[in-house]
Amino acid sequence: MKANRISTKPMIAIILLLFVASITNTWAVNFSSKTTKQGEDTLSYKSFKGRIIDAQTRKPLVFASVTVEDENTATITNLDGDFQIKISKESKSQNLFISFLGYYNLAFPLSKLKSEGNILELQPAIITLNEVQVFPDSPESIVRAMLRRTGQNYSAQANTMKGFYRESVKKKSTYVALSEAVVDIYKAPYTNETEDRIRIFKGRKGMDERKMDTILFKLQGGPVTALLLDAMKNQSFLIDEDMLDYYVFSIDNMAKIDKKLNYVIHFKEREKIQDFPLYEGKLYVDTETLALTAADFSLNLDDPIAAGKLFIKKKPFGAEVTPTIATYSVKYREQNGKWYFSYAIGEVQFKVKWMKKIFSTVYTLKSEIAITDRDEENTEAFPYKERFKRSDILNDKVGVFSDENFWGKYNTIEPDKSIEVAIKKLNKAMNR
Repeated sequence: MKANRISTKPMIAIILLLFVASITNTWAVNFSSKTTKQGEDTLSYKSFKGRIIDAQTRKPLVFASVTVEDENTATITNLDGDFQIKISKESKSQNLFISFLGYYNLAFPLSKLKSEGNILELQPAIITLNEVQVFPDSPESIVRAMLRRTGQNYSAQANTMKGFYRESVKKKSTYVALSEAVVDIYKAPYTNETEDRIRIFKGRKGMDERKMDTILFKLQGGPVTALLLDAMKNQSFLIDEDMLDYYVFSIDNMAKIDKKLNYVIHFKEREKIQDFPLYEGKLYVDTETLALTAADFSLNLDDPIAAGKLFIKKKPFGAEVTPTIATYSVKYREQNGKWYFSYAIGEVQFKVKWMKKIFSTVYTLKSEIAITDRDEENTEAFPYKERFKRSDILNDKVGVFSDENFWGKYNTIEPDKSIEVAIKKLNKAMNR
């Protein structure tokens, strides 16, 4: 019974792709975004840029959380450890709060921040023996308790959120497509099955079609798909109680997240479920509350044909498309005793082999979403008809890249250097 249920459930948490055999699109502008007055925006906020690094190795910390202490404004570092955060001039907060898995938190005074060039160092968190308790005999029991305590650990009230979403396509090591959006999110309570809603507030795109090898990649579902990686709200997409028998669990280690000790629970397939691939990864579970604080996992691609069915909705004739990597990560942020979805990223790599070509081409598709603002008071759901649907494609909904001040007061994920170069190239191609 369970096997049949699992094999038929829609794995929307996996990025679905649309392949088109021939490229006919041009640099058309289809702007559905709202505009802001940039001059007014700069009067209402202060902007700070910097980099988060390991205090000992000096290496950048990727996907570190950067928040305004005691407020709901946040962002995350990019692949270079860089961040930019915009804070309202009316903010009463005194500190910028930095956290990262396995490191001590840092509360850095806002009064000491410069507008640019801030280098903030985090110290590795060392777990001493007297902090480590005897591991439980059954890590599966921890996971079961984690699932059953959803109502206690996660918000039973609706929240409205602002988020920043980015999706990109790379051919080998070169970016060939990029779409970004500020999104409005209605986050439904974790205690019922009401679906989250998401809509595009403002967005932009770019695509260098001359480098796409006559294949056009589009991510179907976009920000909706990324939001579904919230494993505690959408338990059936990763692990729920009905799926526990199909995984084997072990405790790998202990780790500190935001000064809290976490079990690091490894999970992998116990047995193959028909033709349906499952996941392997790590769950980070708070030892006191048994809340899931983060998860890193990847899809089993041992059977590329079965895995390919999850990703590929349409592909051109004569092309063999094989998924080679499918990895995901999700993070939560604790505030006032409750945990809230804060960040998710998915990366899928494909090998494309044309029938009459000797060599294959590798494409990498990535999507990420970061929650930048949260409101617990104004929580009315926006109209259902305004939602971004699972069948929608962000690239078709937004216009081409514009000026550097496009985002105004809204917090975004800083682009890594290679994306910055890609944007410049895309803008040049667009203006020819």
